[in-house]
Amino acid sequence: MFLGPLNPLAMRDKCDACGLDYKFVDTGDGPAVFGIFILGVLCVGGALIAEFKFGVPWWMHIVLWGILTPVFTVFLLRFLKAILIALQFSNKAEEGRIAKE
Repeated sequence: MFLGPLNPLAMRDKCDACGLDYKFVDTGDGPAVFGIFILGVLCVGGALIAEFKFGVPWWMHIVLWGILTPVFTVFLLRFLKAILIALQFSNKAEEGRIAKE
């Protein structure tokens, strides 16, 4: 579905296995919104646990969350985009348009 790791959210034109055309795909901002909510809980919760349970210094927070947050973001956005595309396909969701006669 996706082209490769260097451009993590770029999509192919069609499925290599079944030939499904991906022109119907319109996930919009959905993956980003869900990703913000999920990563917000994970990163803030992780930072709070690291601070109050382990007492890590401030520079360790910068190193730890400065590396983990972008990595989690790329993988989570790919996963969420694929989930929303699958839901759009299985529910036959399309943009509402007035048919031209």
